[in-house]
Amino acid sequence: MKVIDLRSDTVTRPTDEMRAAMAAAEVGDDVYGEDPTVNRLEEESAMMTGHEAGLFVTSGTQGNAVALLTHCSRGDGAVLGSDSHIYIYEGGGLSALGGILPLVAEDSGGIIQPDRVASWCRPSNVHFAPARLLCVENTHNRAGGVAVSPEDFRATVSAARDGGLLVHLDGARIFNASAAWGVDVKEFTGVVDSVQFCLSKGLGAPVGSMLCGSAEFISRARHWRKRLGGGLRQAGVLAAAGLIAIRKMTGRLSEDHDNAARLSSMLLAEGVDVESVSKPTNMVYVRLGPDGPDAPELSRRCTDRGVLFGAVSERRFRLVTHFGVTTEEVDLAGRTIIEELKAS
Repeated sequence: MKVIDLRSDTVTRPTDEMRAAMAAAEVGDDVYGEDPTVNRLEEESAMMTGHEAGLFVTSGTQGNAVALLTHCSRGDGAVLGSDSHIYIYEGGGLSALGGILPLVAEDSGGIIQPDRVASWCRPSNVHFAPARLLCVENTHNRAGGVAVSPEDFRATVSAARDGGLLVHLDGARIFNASAAWGVDVKEFTGVVDSVQFCLSKGLGAPVGSMLCGSAEFISRARHWRKRLGGGLRQAGVLAAAGLIAIRKMTGRLSEDHDNAARLSSMLLAEGVDVESVSKPTNMVYVRLGPDGPDAPELSRRCTDRGVLFGAVSERRFRLVTHFGVTTEEVDLAGRTIIEELKAS
C-alpha cells in the first residue's frame, strides 16, 4: 500500500544529491572550528539572511533555546505569542534552562500586534520582570501556517525597537514566508537581531537548523550551544545536506504551496470546513462539524488507507504538503479524506 504522509514537512527525506554530498563531505572537528563544510554552511546562511555570522545547531528547538539564553539573563522577560511554537511546543525550555519569564500576548492572526508589544514595554519597576526580548514566528504554525506580510512584520518589530526590546525570529519555515510573498528572505530576517530557520522541514535536509545574528551574538551563542550539549564534531556530513537545502530547495517551496491550495480547493468543493488563512503556505487546517467521525477517528480510518495526518484537537486536523508528496498523491489523499467523511 502506498503511504502519503501529510503529518508534517518534518517527514521529508534527503534527496539523492544530498546523500551523495553527505558521503563525500570534507570534515573536521567543528568544536575547534575546523569543519570546512560546517563553516561554509554557516557563512552562506548568514549571508542569505543578512547577518554577520551563523551557527549550525541540531534542531529548531535548540536554536530557539540558544537564542533566548544568549539574549536574556535569568529573571528577564521574553514577549511570546500565546500560540507560538516557543511557548507551546518547546517544553518550557526558556524557563527550565534560562529562568526566563514568558510575557504572553495574543497572536492568533500570526503575529503579536504592535500595541500588545508596547503594553509589555513597561517602565522600570522592582515589581516587574523586565522585558528584554520579543519572539516572533513566521510562518506561524498554529495560525494555519500563515505567512505574515513584510509590512505587518516590520510594524511589530518597530514596536519592539521603540520599547527597547531585542527581536528573535523563529523562522523555522521563513523561506515559505518569503516564497508566499515573493520577496527576498532578508525582508524578514534582515530586520531582527537573530533568526533560527530549519533545514529539516520543507528544505529536506535530514538534520539541523541554523541560527544567525551578529558576530558577537553568535560567539556567545556558540558557548550556549556547548552548554546544552550541542557541540558537534565531524558535522560536515550533515552540513553538506544543509548546503544543498539552502542552495536548491528554497526555490521549490511554492510547489508545496500550490499543492496545499489544490488540496484545500478539493475539500472546500465538497463542503468541508477548511480554515481560511490570509496568506496560506503549505498547511491546510480543517474543522469538523458535530456529526460524523472526530479528527482522531478520521485520522485512523485514513491511515488504514495509507493517508497519514494528525489530529490537532478533537474536531480539528492538519494536512501539510512537502517535497515528498506529488500532485497526484495530493489528489488521492483528498479523495480518500472526502470518501471517509461521506462514509460516516
